[in-house]
Amino acid sequence: MSHTPGSPVPQEVSTELQRVVERWRQLPLDHALSYAGRVRALVQSLADGVAEANGVPTPAVPDRGPATLMDQLTVLVYDASATAVTSTSGTSASGTSTALTSTLADDLARLRRELR
Repeated sequence: MSHTPGSPVPQEVSTELQRVVERWRQLPLDHALSYAGRVRALVQSLADGVAEANGVPTPAVPDRGPATLMDQLTVLVYDASATAVTSTSGTSASGTSTALTSTLADDLARLRRELR
């Protein structure tokens, strides 16, 4: 996965997301299961932030197992980035989305380092 022109995901976030996904794919299943809660927490945090920024109820991200976690993370990173772009273009008046994405690259890098 590389940064797509026109994508709302900043290059540094895209790079870190790609690294997390690659690392996740290398994990043995027992390791992935032991880290699944940490990844789910980040996914849910992103979903909560996107919902708050858009003024909608917070959805519970379903637990579909470790095989789908990277897909869920990828979608929520995109949604959070798109929400931040919309917010900064004046379409939305929420500062929540900016706060949501301001540490996203660092959050993903931290997650990647934890995946051992």
